[in-house]
Amino acid sequence: MTIFLGAFQTMNPNGTLGASWRHPQNTSLGYLTIDYWTKLAKSLEDTGFDFLFFADSYGYPTVDGETIPTAVTDAMYVPMADPITIVSAIAAATTSLGIVVTSSTTVEKPATVARRYGTLDHFTNGRIGWNVVTGAAQSSSADLFGETMIPHDERYAQAEDHISICLKLWEGSWTDDALRLDAEAGVFADPSGVRQIEHEGKYLRAKGLYNLPPSPQRTPLILQAGTSVAGREFAATYAEVVFIGGGDADQIAGQVADIRARAVAKGRRTDSIKFLVGAHFVSGATVAEAQAKRLDMVQYATLEQAATTYAWVTGIDLLSLELDAPMPDLHTEQGQSSVDRFMNPVSGLRKTVREVLEEFRDKGINGTVFIGDGTTITDEVEAFLETTGADGFLVQPHITPGTYDDFATHVMPEFAKRGLVAPKGDASTLRARMFPGAGDRLPAAHIGSTYGTGARLEA
Repeated sequence: MTIFLGAFQTMNPNGTLGASWRHPQNTSLGYLTIDYWTKLAKSLEDTGFDFLFFADSYGYPTVDGETIPTAVTDAMYVPMADPITIVSAIAAATTSLGIVVTSSTTVEKPATVARRYGTLDHFTNGRIGWNVVTGAAQSSSADLFGETMIPHDERYAQAEDHISICLKLWEGSWTDDALRLDAEAGVFADPSGVRQIEHEGKYLRAKGLYNLPPSPQRTPLILQAGTSVAGREFAATYAEVVFIGGGDADQIAGQVADIRARAVAKGRRTDSIKFLVGAHFVSGATVAEAQAKRLDMVQYATLEQAATTYAWVTGIDLLSLELDAPMPDLHTEQGQSSVDRFMNPVSGLRKTVREVLEEFRDKGINGTVFIGDGTTITDEVEAFLETTGADGFLVQPHITPGTYDDFATHVMPEFAKRGLVAPKGDASTLRARMFPGAGDRLPAAHIGSTYGTGARLEA
């Protein structure tokens, strides 16, 4: 068993539980300085993390079109800076750490994403990844851009057009030998090797060339989060790494198995996707020390903040419902995964609204928490991964850098002792790091490979 690790961050002063910006040991108020991010990245690289992951959204918590006051007073997703702007500085400060940034297929244009991430793949020497999302907090995001909110499943259908255009540009516009750099002959690139792509989709269309020579990965490592039915189908087709919110291990196991089966049905290998689960690690030299940290941690979280987080991902105000009644049937065009997570159609047993809020308050947006010393946590991690079939974790911060420092001190040595973190070797790119021995480029079975310069590029 090899465990892959990402460090979860947003460009916001909070961690992923409550208003932790108020914690005296939290340095996250420095989130608008370059030094803050380069120091964190270097520390994560030294610890052995595979990549630094930036979640992002233009949206913020609203109910019925109005901003929730707690979002502002407690810095709950307000403010949110743009993480793409810090990538080059992090790349310059590190040598092997991957950098994954979220961009929305609903907000961003395909050609913009393709050029931006292609440029960063050059600047990082192949260490960039794109976390593909259709959006978060879609209601406020749509209002911000003066647009009508696109229904949930339709956003995924549009995302198919979006990523197809990006893949055609990355994989299909330049041949590997098109770049000549022949100063004597006066040929920078061979025109016969630089071709226009075409895409005529239901939602998006494009005709033109990719205005960059191929980067080390050609296509950045593709990540995706979302376990609704539409999200699973999208992941099975395009994703190389899937981020799954934590919670019940059996439920996660079902999600992993379902997406893997869908991928195999599309002609992909069973090991073509890595699954990482969002989780808090509260660690100490002893179990008692870790438990004390956990008690301190939850003091910075309230039910009102939990309701704000739930509204951010779903647009639903749980505080308007009967707190001690079971969760009703709910549907949202925003984050349906966060609604389905608390429904159990098989048993018919549902948590009450208060229990859902308490879970969000105590565990954050992702419901898996490991508490203890290095030995205790590693025992639980091994059992969890065995049950779920997942490949690793996105480690959620409470305080930065304290969460990661504790992880480096108490957890990583035990992981290494048990051989759970493989030596990274000479992996040249993020894709090669996540899929040892598979190379820097998309595998042949990935749909993007069919868009190569020798393939038909029309939709």
